[in-house]
Amino acid sequence: MALQRRTFLGVAAATAGTLAAPMVLAQGKPRVVVIGGGAGGATVARYIAKDSDGAIDVTLVEPTRAYYTCFFSNLYIGGFREMNALGHSYGGLAAGGVNVVHDWAVGVDRDAKTVTLAGGASLPYDRLILSPGIDFVDGSVPGWDLSAQNAMPHAYKAGSQTELLKAQLMAMPEGGVFAMVAPPNPYRCPPGPYERVSMVAHLLKSVNPTAKILIADPKEKFSKQGLFEEGWANHYDGMIERVGPDFGGANTSVDPAAMTVDIDGEVTKVDVCNVIPAMKAGRIADIAGVTDGNWAPVNAADMSSKIDPNIYVLGDASAQGDMPKSGFSANSQAKVCANAVRGALTGSTVFPARFANTCWSLIDTNDGVKVGATYEATDEKIAKVDGFISATGESADVRAATYRESEGWYDGITADMFG
Repeated sequence: MALQRRTFLGVAAATAGTLAAPMVLAQGKPRVVVIGGGAGGATVARYIAKDSDGAIDVTLVEPTRAYYTCFFSNLYIGGFREMNALGHSYGGLAAGGVNVVHDWAVGVDRDAKTVTLAGGASLPYDRLILSPGIDFVDGSVPGWDLSAQNAMPHAYKAGSQTELLKAQLMAMPEGGVFAMVAPPNPYRCPPGPYERVSMVAHLLKSVNPTAKILIADPKEKFSKQGLFEEGWANHYDGMIERVGPDFGGANTSVDPAAMTVDIDGEVTKVDVCNVIPAMKAGRIADIAGVTDGNWAPVNAADMSSKIDPNIYVLGDASAQGDMPKSGFSANSQAKVCANAVRGALTGSTVFPARFANTCWSLIDTNDGVKVGATYEATDEKIAKVDGFISATGESADVRAATYRESEGWYDGITADMFG
């Protein structure tokens, strides 16, 4: 079936007009519009503006005025970070020459090469870069949808959901039950749910030591499984139970009104429930007509869409091959994309694509672990070249050094994103 090239979101946003900023486009310059101001979008906007030295007009469309990183948000739940330490403004990008527009992108006309904003503006582009992160697959957890996110938070888009989940944990009755419904592959940050379990356990060990944690997991295995299970045994023995697919973890439903979790017919009353549904590309990628229904297939050499060569898709939203969906990956892909887009629009040198990723996780105080790899572009996909992972049984000094390394990375990547 042929894709419809002119697509618009048929809903109105009543408050969006107050968010829109005036548009000033330099005449004669090539125009790049970036949608989404996270690890991919902020990085690519900053690098194109910086490296083109004003030769390219760069506009970043992002509805929020402060971006809260999903990476490291689990550490807020565990008490290792304050929420304000996760928030970042777009002032540095604006000072670096990026035109930052706080509004929702609600339509893409690929023939006319325009983006429609909820506030009514229309942005022309020569190249469009989409980095919208994730949305959730409706019905992937029976009984749960976005209307239930206050009763059973997902907390997989950082900010108010993260604060809500922690508040619910702090209000749990003594000896209560925290349940997590873990997501199926592929999803944002493969170790993320299990680092969250670790941070919830760390918090409860301090404020509610007789509480229990129940994980309903549809996956047979998960990222850093040996490291997490070793850490849970060492730090939280007897607190955490994981139910995998062999025991019904893939057949899970919830009842937010009754606060129950049904795992393969066994119903458990819980006090807090963190539902992390199946994921897909952020909606604007689907509106633009560049997804396969869930994710956006891209060419590995430059992150360009396999459906429209004038559109690029970064980070979690892309279907690119072997890289995990992580902030580090999105930042790495953004630099490759920025180099390619600048070359296409100005004739500057384009270097061969190289990618890298590392994902750190905190299990308990100064007990940090990591996994990572390097990648290259092939005709088929972004392909893994080599990798590394922390070992079980490492010394306390090594684990503490790994955690300190992650803190340095956080400071470095957020500076790289936002200037």
